Amino acid sequence: MTRARLEGAVMDLLWDHAEGLTAAEIRTLLHREGAPPALTTVHTALTRLAAKGRVRPAEGGRPRRFRAAVTREAHTAELLRDLLGSAPDREAVLAAFVGGISETDSAALRRLLD
Repeated sequence: MTRARLEGAVMDLLWDHAEGLTAAEIRTLLHREGAPPALTTVHTALTRLAAKGRVRPAEGGRPRRFRAAVTREAHTAELLRDLLGSAPDREAVLAAFVGGISETDSAALRRLLD
């Protein structure tokens, strides 16, 4: 599993478990999806996510529990902004995006822009 995939899987688990999870619990849950990473690998992913401001340790208790520091929606919006920021022609990207969304999403976007 690549680093980005592991971090994404860890974030998905933390978003689905608002009470927080320990590294061992994360490893166990990842095991259900295939070969589990080593516990040290899970700790490394949590450390990297914490450095990025996406994960925070819960207060007190041992073993240490981790929680998502950002919502799934805020994280997705950040990814979209990053992708848009890397495009040489932002307007073309926006036009292609808006041209491909559903009527429902288009109406929601209009409401949000107003």
